[in-house]
Amino acid sequence: MRRGDYGYDAPYVLAIFGCLTIASAVFAVIAWRDGPHRPAVLMTFYCAFFLASFSSFLYTTRHGKFVEWKRILDDLRLRGDEHVLDMGCGRGAVLTAVARRLTTGRATGVDIWSTHDQSGNAREVTVHNARLEGVSERVEVQTADMRTLPFPDATFDLVVSSLAIHNIRGNADRNRAVIEGFRVLKPGGRLVIADIRATSRYKAALHSAGASNVERRRLGWRFWWGNPVAATHLVTAQRRPVDAGR
Repeated sequence: MRRGDYGYDAPYVLAIFGCLTIASAVFAVIAWRDGPHRPAVLMTFYCAFFLASFSSFLYTTRHGKFVEWKRILDDLRLRGDEHVLDMGCGRGAVLTAVARRLTTGRATGVDIWSTHDQSGNAREVTVHNARLEGVSERVEVQTADMRTLPFPDATFDLVVSSLAIHNIRGNADRNRAVIEGFRVLKPGGRLVIADIRATSRYKAALHSAGASNVERRRLGWRFWWGNPVAATHLVTAQRRPVDAGR
């Protein structure tokens, strides 16, 4: 059971869907007063679409993404002694989930704390959530840009990122963040990125960087952001065990 409060992803999008649902409902009611006709049916369709989008988005941000990340982390079968980095950790949903799976390991989260990307996003909130989840002794939180991570090469056994890299403007800078995550992996370390945009470019960038076992797959309906078109993809990769440099 989650004890922390992890806010809402892209709260402005949720507000837009809510406003569109209300507006289309009002227009539908007005249209139906004149009896069944094409505008009334059309406005009813829009109302249903926006309501479904609002509900899907709300479900994903408050519940669905946690279910999917539990499955993702379970599949990683962590030993418990790993050093893990969460790029764009936000309020710590994935960060604390990882930390609960560690014993002697440590989870580090970095973010620039944009409230546009997540409601109430702040370092002190993430630290508080780690305390509520009972993992504060295994969690470190820093202010840092994913494009220039303040860590030496080969620092982490696992690097994760959830719905964060797409917030960077421009494909070149997004790729730069992905390569930074790969740079700080130890030989044999793994990279796991869940995102809704440009994931095919992440895959290509990792191939170019020499990553092995690079895969991209679509996550399930629990990770839809308003509709199936906005589904989340998971990109995974590994640094070759024999690659002891960089």
